[in-house]
Order: sequence, then structure tokens, then C-alpha cells
Amino acid sequence: MEKRFSSLFNLTEAQAIEILDGPSDDSDEASSRYIAASHLVNFNTPNSVAALLRAVNKADADLDNRIVRRKAVESLGRLKVKSALPVIAGCLTDDDSYLVENAAWALGEIGTDDAAVLETLAEQLERPDQSYRTIIHTLANLGYAPAAERIETFTSSEQAPIASAALSALYRLRGDQQVMAKVTQFLQSTNVNARRGSIQDLIDAQYYPAISAIAQCPVSMVFRLRGIRLLAQSGIAAGDLTFVQVQPDLEKVICDHPNDVALVHTYERLPPDGPDELVQELYSTDFGRCYLASKALIDYFADAAPSALIKSYEAEGYNDYGAHYHIMRLFGWLKVTEAYDLLVKALHNKAPQFQKSRVAAALALAELADVRAIDELMRAIATPIWDLQYAALIALNKLDQPASAILANSEPTVAEADWLVQEKLKSM
Repeated sequence: MEKRFSSLFNLTEAQAIEILDGPSDDSDEASSRYIAASHLVNFNTPNSVAALLRAVNKADADLDNRIVRRKAVESLGRLKVKSALPVIAGCLTDDDSYLVENAAWALGEIGTDDAAVLETLAEQLERPDQSYRTIIHTLANLGYAPAAERIETFTSSEQAPIASAALSALYRLRGDQQVMAKVTQFLQSTNVNARRGSIQDLIDAQYYPAISAIAQCPVSMVFRLRGIRLLAQSGIAAGDLTFVQVQPDLEKVICDHPNDVALVHTYERLPPDGPDELVQELYSTDFGRCYLASKALIDYFADAAPSALIKSYEAEGYNDYGAHYHIMRLFGWLKVTEAYDLLVKALHNKAPQFQKSRVAAALALAELADVRAIDELMRAIATPIWDLQYAALIALNKLDQPASAILANSEPTVAEADWLVQEKLKSM
């Protein structure tokens, strides 16, 4: 379980329990109770579990308490507390649709084959205004075939993420191969949530033929890498794929040039303010628009873009992890040599939200063809983050560093690295 963001509060277990057990009708304490319910995910003990169960069972109707109940259910799911199943199942019929959603998700995390519980979950598909995607996911993950007919009605939902989940669930529950082409089509939806959801649905279905389409999907590299990695891992283990088959798509995503992304947005005309307006597009939460802007900057404003990028970085890009990533990439493709120090800084930035920028910086440094970057990349390759190590290998190879030299200077970290990194080393 990812814990880098979950222990930000300096609370002991006993303190968190005391806060969580506090009065639910005290608005001054509401946020503290929520924080406590979040924090107890770090303590998988009988005392923490008991406190979380008490919080779920505290059924006061005010909004603050409802929010705490939702978080307590989520924490129980993250802790995979089997003894909590009856309490969590009891939340499925609650009037709070967000609590129902968290209960459905928690059941999927913990797992159950209790037919009565699964049928109660399936019945929530018939209630209005529920989080149908989460419910469908859980029913499919738990293999509850009796829900298939009810799930089928959602395949024509106007909400693409729900339709995608329903189609994927039918493939998993019935083995209906034909529906997967429709799931794959959602990778090119203009709705960014549909694109992201489709990747998850293809992962859940272990649908290996979609790897190339995932590689081209215009969403963050993080979503695509996760999808390809998980599909490759299961496909190779099953003997259905080889690393050689996966490698081209994997490396296209790591290098992440907009020419290798299937764009879903277009410009009827170039923005009248030229590079400044395009650089501002790099701050969009829809990465499809970021890739479109990056391509336009490379194709039409290669001379004017560098100064606009540096200006934007200094004004706000340094603190916006989405735009920061795209700016680092563009520094490399546009050969912005004056950005060398910024790229080295990004390469070694340990803040979790800037992790993908480290990958971007590694590859951008190689684009600058500055041999000073070799030592910096050797330092980066000792960081046990697989995509950064993989990117550093690509960058070092571009700087004419053979695998033997890399191993000689970075053992034992790389030699004991993630399996994908080891496969890359073998291919070098």
C-alpha cells in the first residue's frame, strides 16, 4: 500500500483514537476526526480497527460525521480487515451514496464470497444516483456472475466511465470478447476520465492486446506506465507475452514524445498569442491538451518557445507538477541548453508529486548531449524508482554509455533492480 502521503500528521495511534472517539456534533473537531480516521490506516492493530468500527457505527446524520464514516470505511478497506465485513456490508443500504461507494470499494479490497453480501451489493445497481462504476468494479473483481444481467444495462450509459466498466465486467463475468473493442475505443474519448477509466478497465480484464493503444492514449505517463507494466507482468507470467513484444510501447511511453501520442483534441487555428498561450495550455488537467500544445510548440515555435518556457517556469511552473513535467520534456526536445541546471535540479527532486518530472529530466538531459549529465544520471540510476532507473538507462545509452559501464558504476542497485529495469539492461 502506498504510504508516502498517508502519514503526514504527527499523531500517535492513541491520540488518533482519542480524537476519532470525540463528539461527532462538534464542528470544531470535525476535520480532526477525519484526519484521525485517515491516520489510523498506519496502525493495523486491534485498537485502531475497533476505533474505526466505532466511527462507522456512529450514525449521526450531520454532514461532518457522514464524511468521517466514509473515511473510516475506506481505512478499514485499506487495512483489509475481514472482521469488518458485516459492518461494511451494512453500509451498502445507507442513504449516503458516498458511504455506499466507499463500502463497495472496501468490500473489493477485503474480498468476500458471501452470496448474500454480493447480492446486496448488486441490488444497489437498481438504486438511483449511486456510484455505479465502483459497484460494477467490485462485482466483477469478486466474480459475482449473477449480477451480469444488471450490469449489462449500463453498457449504454451516457457516462463513458460507467459504460467502460460495464463492458469490461461482462468480459470478465461472461468471457464476451467482442465488448473489449468498445472498451479500447474509450482510450480515445474526449472525456479525460473516460480515458483514465478505460485503462483501469483494460488492466482489470488483463486484456493484453490493448497495450499499444494504451501507450498512445493521451493521459499522463503515470496512468499508461502503470497499465502497461501490470499487463506485461501478468502476460509474461502467463506465457502470453515477452518483454521484446512489450518493450517498444513501454519505451515510447517513457520517452513520451507528443508524436507518439494519439491526440484527441485539435486546434482550428494556432492560438493568436503564439507560444505564451500554448505554454499556458501545459497547465491543463487534461494531458491531451498538454500534448497538443507541446506538439505545436515543437512544430511551429521552436525558436520562440524556450524563453516562454523559462518565463513560465519561473512564474508558476516550478510549483505546478503537471506543467513542470511538460516543461522539462520540452527543454530537452527544444535543446534549451540554458535549462541544464533546472533539469539537474528536477532529476534529483525527491518530492513525490514531482517524480514523473525526474523521468522527464533524465531524458531531456540526454537530448542536450552534455557529457556533464553522465555523472548526474549515474546518481539518479541509484534511486530505487523503476521508471527513473529505466529512463536513466535510455539516457545513458543515448550518451554512449554501455551497459557494462553503467553496471560497473552503479552496483548493486541496478543489478538488483526491478524486473523491467533488468530486462532493459539485458537488451542493452
